[in-house]
Order: sequence, then structure tokens, then C-alpha cells
Amino acid sequence: MRIYRALNYSDMSRKAANILSAQVILKPHCVLGLATGSSPLGVYRQLIEWYKKGDIDFSEVTTINLDEYAGISKDDPHSYRYFMKENFWSHVNIDPDRINIPDGTQTEEEDECIRYDRVIASSGGIDMQLLGLGRNGHIGFNEPGGAFDKDTHCVSLTESTIEANKRFFEREDDVPRKAYTMGIRSIMQARRILVIASGARKAGIVREAFFGPVTPMVPASVLQLHNNVTLVGDEGALSMI
Repeated sequence: MRIYRALNYSDMSRKAANILSAQVILKPHCVLGLATGSSPLGVYRQLIEWYKKGDIDFSEVTTINLDEYAGISKDDPHSYRYFMKENFWSHVNIDPDRINIPDGTQTEEEDECIRYDRVIASSGGIDMQLLGLGRNGHIGFNEPGGAFDKDTHCVSLTESTIEANKRFFEREDDVPRKAYTMGIRSIMQARRILVIASGARKAGIVREAFFGPVTPMVPASVLQLHNNVTLVGDEGALSMI
């Protein structure tokens, strides 16, 4: 595993964006696994800036997003599809036909999970997967539990994840309680994995995930078993390692 220490969130975002842009430049038709939430916002802003300068071209890139809330419409401002459109897709030249994200409106959970696994398989596999790191060690919405969930599944969110996400909603009761998420196996089959972490609040889980035992109680710890993981963290996030 490679670890890059950044000075702050802005520096972390720029370093991570450098790694992602290099992937696109070296393989213009690559498959990028993308993440949502506050952590990757700076990465997307940097990529948009470079695209506008003509430094990077996304026209042949395929994107596969990690997750989506269940029971929420595509046009809802709280959906991850909306998040990606507002913060990345609509600002670069990604082909809409090459964009993939779970359909949170689907009520037949098993069918939607099977469909999304087929999407991942038919893409030829993910070249680089971008991951944030939840404070309880979740990656995507793979929450702590008794086993690593292998395939795309619909998960009930833990109270800590609901607590972390409620800042994006007017009321805590509005936070969805379930989400579709890419499974651990699909994440681990990515050829390269890029993890970003920012802030002292992440320091403890960074230490647990990358220097503690591999356990489904800390889902991100499974990344220790991957042969090409890069962690980019700022001073706060890396302060305990």
C-alpha cells in the first residue's frame, strides 16, 4: 500500500485528482469507480478545473458509482445521482450512456442488485475505484457486520452512518434508512483502489482499517488484502499512523 501525506483537504484533493487524471490520460477508455459524500468533492472540483483547461478528456470514460439511497427518486436533490450530476457529470464531457449508478427507485431489491453486478461485469471491470472512508470503517455502504458482503446488496444503514449523513437533510427523519451498494468483492476486483481521508475525526479509523486486523467489523480493513491500494490523507487523518 502506498500512503501519501497531504497538508490539508485541498492538498489531499489535488493529490488524489492527480492520480485519477493519470489513470484517464494513460487509458482514455478506462472504467472509474466513483464515490459520493463530502470527501471526494474537492477531487471532482479539481478534475473539472483541469477539464476546462483542456488537460483531461472524459469522453471515452465509463463511470460506475458505488451506491445510491433506496426509495429515493433520481431527481431528488438528496439522491447520489443528483449529487454526481451537480458536482461532476454535468461539468465534464462524460457520455451519459457511460454513466452507471444503482437505481434507488427499484423496489425489487434482488433484481436491481443482480442487474448492477451485471453492469460491473459487462464493463470489463473497474480500473480505478475511488473510496471515501466512513468513521465506522464502511466503504460504499458496506457496514460493519459478521461477514463481508460480496455482491451488490441493499443494506440497512447503521445509526452512525445515519448520524453522519443527516447534515445533508433538513431533518434526521428524512435520511433514508436503506441503500444499494456495490459489494466488497466488486470493490476488491478493481485493478487499483484510491482511498481518501481528511480530518482528525478519521484518524482512529484510518489506523484500524490499515494497521489493525482484517475483520468485517471494520469493512475497509479488507483493503489490506488488495495488491494495489493508495491512501491519500491529510495531516489530521494520518495523525495516528
